[in-house]
Formats: sequence, structure tokens, C-alpha cells
Amino acid sequence: MRRATIASWVAAICLSESSIAASAHPHVWVAVKSEVVFGADGKVTAIRHAWNFDEMYSTFSTQGLGTDGKPPTAAQLQPLAKVNVESLAEFDFFTYARYAGNKPEFAAPIDYSIEPEPNNTITLHFTLPLKHPVDAKKPFSFQVYDPTYFVSFSFEKTAPVKLDDAPPGCSTSTLDPNPLVADDVKKLSEAAFTNMSPGAHRAESWAGCSPSRAASISCSPARSTRCAQTPRPLGRSPA
Repeated sequence: MRRATIASWVAAICLSESSIAASAHPHVWVAVKSEVVFGADGKVTAIRHAWNFDEMYSTFSTQGLGTDGKPPTAAQLQPLAKVNVESLAEFDFFTYARYAGNKPEFAAPIDYSIEPEPNNTITLHFTLPLKHPVDAKKPFSFQVYDPTYFVSFSFEKTAPVKLDDAPPGCSTSTLDPNPLVADDVKKLSEAAFTNMSPGAHRAESWAGCSPSRAASISCSPARSTRCAQTPRPLGRSPA
């Protein structure tokens, strides 16, 4: 049995001409927590995601995977995790980063798994390594969203973004988006219709309409802890 992935749902809605109106509001809801991973040299090396899916999608995507009427285990969900993260490449992993005016590229996801939750939902964990680590002395930011708005991604309200092994002086903040208005919804519908093929850079066609919070990371140079020495007046050396 072929499993429905989050990417396949988005592809199906984009390939259906009768779904233009339907694509302008979400059908799947995802609560996001992310960690920005730093290397030993103080550079940003990856983003580690934890995506908690709504109960309806979780139930549909995992049906038949458990045994003896029990919910599936993490081991039974591992093949589903693999096909999900592999298919996300067509959609840029729904993760859009910015650094010094450029868009850093991500390598293939690693450390992926799906964890069943007590509230009958599932959480997809995976890490997105940057192809080229970036120096965090310049602001690094990212958003998680679906340009077609078929999937609604939203950062958790409490501690949505953390820093892993960050050097001293680094901090993170999030910026709320402007509320979507009728014109924005229209743009989302047009974007979904005019960019129907998976892999098309839909985010470019409706810049400014993102319904997602942006996470920003900045690092300031650590201040020196050396004590300043009082200058000695010029003149004779003390006896």
C-alpha cells in the first residue's frame, strides 16, 4: 500500500484544476519547532525540524501500520518518515532560508524519524544540513511554509526556535506575518494554479504573502573578558 505523504497531498491539490479555490485555505495543519545547529567553528550548519501534524492527517497517513489494534511504533513509522523527507525535496522542504541577501541551499535530509504522540498525532523529525555553512555574524533567517497554503505551518507559541551549540552572543527572534487579506488569498490561488508542477519555485510568484512567522538568528562578537590596565603616567619609574 502506497502511503500518502505531505508532499503528495500538495502535489495532488496543485495538479487538480478544480481545486483552485480549495487550495486557498489549508487542509493540513502543522505545528513547527526548529533548532538552528552550529558547528565547532561557530557557523550555522543545519536546521533541525520537528513537525507535529494534526490528528486527521496523522490518522490517515498511519492507518493500518499498527499491530493488534495498537498505534504504530516509531520503528513501524520509519519507512513513512523516509518517504516523507525524500519527497519534500520537490517542495524545497517547505523551508526558505535567507542569508546576506542570498538563499542558502540545503543538502539531503538526515536523522529523520516519526514519533507517535499520546494525543494521536505524529511528529516528523528531520535535519536539513546546509550545503555551505554560513557565518552567523551576519543575520540568518528562515521560514517554514507552503506557498500554495494547502498546508498551514505555524511555529509553536512557546520556544519555537532554539539554538544548538551556538557560540556566545547568539540570539533568536521571530517576526509575526501580516494577516492574510482577500487579495493575498487570491494571490495564493493564482500561485497554486499557475505553478502546478512539483518543484516549481512557487514561493517566487507570491513574495510578500507568506502566512508564516520568520525566525531570525544573529550573533554578535563576544566581548573580551580581559581586564583593562590603568595606564602608567609617563616619567620616572617608581623606586
